[in-house]
Amino acid sequence: MDNLHTWRQKGPILLRDDERIDDLQRNHYGIIQRKGTFCFGMDAVLLSGFAQVKSGESVLDLGTGTGIIPILLSAKTEGRHFTGLEIQEESADMARRSVAYNGLEKKIAIITGDIKEAGDLFARASFDVVTSNPPYMNESHGLKNPGDAKAIARHEVKCTLEDVVREGTKVLKPGGRFYMVHRPRRLIEVIQTMKEYGLEPKRMKLVHPYRDREANMVLLEAVRGGGPLLKVEAPVIVFDGNGAYSEEIRTTYGY
Repeated sequence: MDNLHTWRQKGPILLRDDERIDDLQRNHYGIIQRKGTFCFGMDAVLLSGFAQVKSGESVLDLGTGTGIIPILLSAKTEGRHFTGLEIQEESADMARRSVAYNGLEKKIAIITGDIKEAGDLFARASFDVVTSNPPYMNESHGLKNPGDAKAIARHEVKCTLEDVVREGTKVLKPGGRFYMVHRPRRLIEVIQTMKEYGLEPKRMKLVHPYRDREANMVLLEAVRGGGPLLKVEAPVIVFDGNGAYSEEIRTTYGY
């Protein structure tokens, strides 16, 4: 344990003095968040709602952070088992304690490791579904502290888009599904990279903060070895005209 902080007991887990548990509004689940570090956002929630996990399927989340996507998917789907891969040990530790807090140790495993080595860490073609909310920004120049947790989560410091797609494809079963959330400005690059590694985009949904604003996120489903047919679904509008969460966000995505 970190000797620089005091700890307190919260149910079955220990919390650092600068940590809190946020209610996920699903199955009474909570997640540990820490002041001053990267916290999950709307993109992770949207991805967990967009991803389709069938009964009995196994899922790998690449760059799981504090485990938000496996925890939400375990609440929203009938998947058999969920694995989160995270390179930052502090984030992985928080994820493991969140898993324990929710009593999900038999359903979710958090592994500390590098996305660039996922194909060696896990058996080839062993997952039905792969998900990822990767770093969006590939302009890493000018970062004051590239080792900072927030920088690693937002910038391609530890891995690139190609790393995520390449390694995710290796561990995905033929016909398996890859789900990703990214920025629309990199959509062509994302699709080209997926196709280069044998992933065929099948579903796409744009996310707009308001009805009259341009999209700021894109959700993609690709199938390993699938045929070339892309369905563009109706967009998600996050906020209504009054600035409150839209009906779709509140019902479909659980806010």
